[in-house]
Amino acid sequence: MKNLILILSIVFLSATACKQTPKKDQGPTQMEKVMAVHDSLMPKMNTLTKLVAELNEKADTTETGMKYEAAKKDLQAAHKSMMDWMQDFGTKFDHEEILKRKELTPEKKELLNEEEKEVEGLKEQIDTSIKNAEVLLGEN
Repeated sequence: MKNLILILSIVFLSATACKQTPKKDQGPTQMEKVMAVHDSLMPKMNTLTKLVAELNEKADTTETGMKYEAAKKDLQAAHKSMMDWMQDFGTKFDHEEILKRKELTPEKKELLNEEEKEVEGLKEQIDTSIKNAEVLLGEN
């Protein structure tokens, strides 16, 4: 339950962040770029869930069934990675840092550099697992 509240808080905060207009003559901050990647991935979580259910119906112990099982596990791993990333991100940065352009300490800037790399890797993991599952299911 605690994790669900944290995840919902991050989703709410990121949705609110999208509504804020950056100050004139300033482009998006690094934090806003990281949150934009997060925001682009959130709708894909429903796709992951849908594909897992479809693959689950076809997974069995046959050679073909094992391919469906492997694709399902890739999707589940991508989903777990996203949930873990959001929880971890929420413990590293506060509301003001995420939404209000609060100045980051040098340590937090370094953390954000790492988070930016991690969320880009997460994007690749999610996109690849979806594509592979869709190809396997003949939906591409």
